[in-house]
Order: sequence, then C-alpha cells, then structure tokens
Amino acid sequence: MKKKIYTALGLMSGTSMDGVDASIIQSSDGNLYESSTNKYFEYHDELYENLTNLRDKINNINDLEKYSDLIKITEKEITLFHANVVDQMISSSSLEPEIIGFHGQTLFHKPDEKISIQIGDGKLLSQLTKKIVVYNFRKNDLKNDGQGAPLTPVFHQAMTSKIFKKEELPVLVLNIGGISNATYIAPNLKNKESELKKENSIFAADIGPGNCLIDEWIRKNSKYKYDKNGLIASSGNVNELILNQSLDNFCINYENSLDIKDFDVSFVRGLSLEDGAATVTNFTAKIITDKLIKFLNKNNNESVISKINCLVCGGGRKNRYLMKILNQNLDNIIFFSIDELGIDGDFVESQAFAYLAIRSFLKLPISFPKTTGCIKPSCGGVIVKNF
Repeated sequence: MKKKIYTALGLMSGTSMDGVDASIIQSSDGNLYESSTNKYFEYHDELYENLTNLRDKINNINDLEKYSDLIKITEKEITLFHANVVDQMISSSSLEPEIIGFHGQTLFHKPDEKISIQIGDGKLLSQLTKKIVVYNFRKNDLKNDGQGAPLTPVFHQAMTSKIFKKEELPVLVLNIGGISNATYIAPNLKNKESELKKENSIFAADIGPGNCLIDEWIRKNSKYKYDKNGLIASSGNVNELILNQSLDNFCINYENSLDIKDFDVSFVRGLSLEDGAATVTNFTAKIITDKLIKFLNKNNNESVISKINCLVCGGGRKNRYLMKILNQNLDNIIFFSIDELGIDGDFVESQAFAYLAIRSFLKLPISFPKTTGCIKPSCGGVIVKNF
C-alpha cells in the first residue's frame, strides 16, 4: 500500500528578529523528505522595534510577569504576521500543507529552570489558517530533563543523508545562528535504520555565541541590523588586550544549552564601530574554535580524524571575516557552506521545523539524550487543531 505523504509548512524566526523564513516540505515517514517552496518575509520596522525592545526588557523570570501584558500584545502581533505568511505561502505553492510547524519568537531560554519561551499563539494560528499547528517544540524535552536545544540535529541527519553516502561519514554540521550549535553524525548511521540506531549515532550541543554578539554590537552602534559579509569587522583592528582579557575571564556552563542573554558586548564598550566589530568577531570565533575541538574529541569514536567535512548553516556562514578566522584556526575541518552542496542555507531551520512538525504529528522523537541531554527520546511540540 502506498504510504501517505505529509505536507508541512515550517515557520522560523531566529534571534535576529528581522523576519520569518518559511518552507514547505513533504515526508512520508518522518525520515526522508523533499523540499519545495522557500520564502522570506521581513518584519516591518515597527514590529522589529517592538520585538527587539521587548527582548531587551526580559532578563529574568520576574520580567516575564512584569511585562506579561506587553508580551501578550506582541504575541498576537507576530501570530497575525505569521498567519499572513501562511496565506502567501499557500497561494504561491502548488502544494497544500496540512500541518504547520510554528517555532515562534524566542524571548527567554533558561533550561535549568525548565523554561523556554517562544511567543506565538498556536491556537490562534490554527484558527486563522484552518490548519493543524505544531508549536511549543521544546516543552516535552524540558519535561524530560533536556535542555530544549538544539532541536535541529535529527533534521541535520536527514539533510546530510541527501548529500553524503554512508562511507563518507562522519560529517559535522555547524549552525551559526544567534547561538552556534554543532551536530556530529557518526559513521555507523544509515538513514533507514531504527530510531534506536538514530539515537545512538547523532551527537549535538550548543558550542558558543554565533551572530548574537556581532549583531548586538552593530545594532546598538550603527543604523544597521548586522555586519553584512563581515565587512565592518574586516575594516577594523582587533584590540588584542581586550580580546585576551575577555577570553581569560570568559566562563560558562556548556552542559546547558545557551541563550543570547548568556553573552553581552560590554567588554568592547568604548571602541569604534569597526574595532569593536573586529574584536567581538574574533572573540566569537575563538570560543567556537575551542568548543568545537572539545565537542569533536568528546563524541568521535575514532582515535584520530585527520579531516572531517563540515557543513555550515545559519546566517554566520555569510560572514566572510568570521569564516576566514575559523578556517585558519581549524585546519583539520573542511568547511563547506551548505549552499555549495545544493541546499539553500537561508531555509535550513524553516525546513527543519516543518520536518519536526511531521515527526511530532507521527509521534516520533525529535530530541535524544545525546542531542539535548533528555533522559529519553522525546516527541516534541504541542499539536492543536482549532477549527
């Protein structure tokens, strides 16, 4: 009997808070998938300002209560924006999604207190779009003592299986979003093998800041939202004294998943825009370098890996200055932008949340003990049909 093919629309808004990436994919089993339509929808200036200002206000759990009314207003605003995105995606695609994977906008992430807040009203979105909506993806993982992140490794495995043969493994996927995370896909994994095999062959962790410090510095000291192609940083000079002192003083618990609130740019206060960007970017690159080496040493079953292919996703892959430093620091890693291998790197995460929505709907796990630290494989997402 022919398997049912599920069609899902994934909606992702990252820490840059500049808009929504939207992707439609299809999967019959929650393992293999095919991608279709991908589009980006930019937030209008007022919504961007509202979101960034609200995030700046939320620094602890008490702030969630203090600004609860403002959070509700903003949540409705972004949900209406997402509903409009759904309408436009459906009208521009030959495929009709039956499931929506709605990540929402992260405001606060504190896994040690089992809190991860992504604003976005799944019930309202379901009502407006007349679709099944999967949202609040981190809830079950946190309930099972996981860190709630990273959630994309199971999709990274499916994605790399479209590019690499089994004998070409291991493969590393480095996602440089607001936070950087890494997925290591071991050599003993075949795509169609059991969920248990999958669980024991994918390793992942947050490994440090990604774009968050660079974006914050640029946003607070210029009219720009980010350092396009790393041009501002590349035109500045690194303040070696500040850089080395900041690295010496840097300490964070990497057993926990990370939030952009774990980092701040105060250590470069007083520098010029260009010198601050150069120093912050080198700081980011150094932490990624050190933690990536430790991550590989911890999870590699082989005694020695002379070279390993690494697919780079996320907005950080476009920062040429950052990538130049990483290439210089990690000569045993062969970096490829995901785009070089035929996958549009701007839509990896929106495709991922479409994929995770299908797996959630099929009651398949989206996180594992070796990806988030949960005590058992965890199905993710609250599923709602409100029409």
